[in-house]
Amino acid sequence: MLIRARDSVLLVVDIQEKLLPAIDGGGALVENSGWLVGVAQRLGVPVIASEQYTKGLGFTVAALRDRLDASAILEKIAFSACADDALFALPGGEREQFVVCGAETHVCVLQTVLGLLQRGRQVFVVAEAVGSRRPEDKALALERMRQAGAQIVSREMVAFEWMERAGTDLFREISREFIR
Repeated sequence: MLIRARDSVLLVVDIQEKLLPAIDGGGALVENSGWLVGVAQRLGVPVIASEQYTKGLGFTVAALRDRLDASAILEKIAFSACADDALFALPGGEREQFVVCGAETHVCVLQTVLGLLQRGRQVFVVAEAVGSRRPEDKALALERMRQAGAQIVSREMVAFEWMERAGTDLFREISREFIR
């Protein structure tokens, strides 16, 4: 089950201003998620972001929000981005494969992933691009998602599967800019 760019959407879950300082490894979470956003945009993979209760948690951090299309940001109050099906009406929401990054791994990411799986989607959770306040919660959530049928992957797995082959101009560009 390879991740295919033409069938994928990148879902960035709740990487928000007031939550980020509490996330263990929050800087790496933003860096790795931004890397995924950059690769997705270069390859034409749609990017959707969700924001949990912006009144209390603020908006998606500027480092990511500034790169997103405002029409592809889903504001929500339910923990799962799938709760009211609005996610699936956004550009890319109809796609079969969801590559997921975000916070918190054991709350909104977990509930969103379980909702996606319940709706028959293939789900790929990028291990270094999810985070929780406590590392133990992240580890438990990754294991639970794996047991439920999600694939736990790395950001480079995603990039190389999206590219499919070497020897193209696009491969060379992405290699230079993102892989190094």
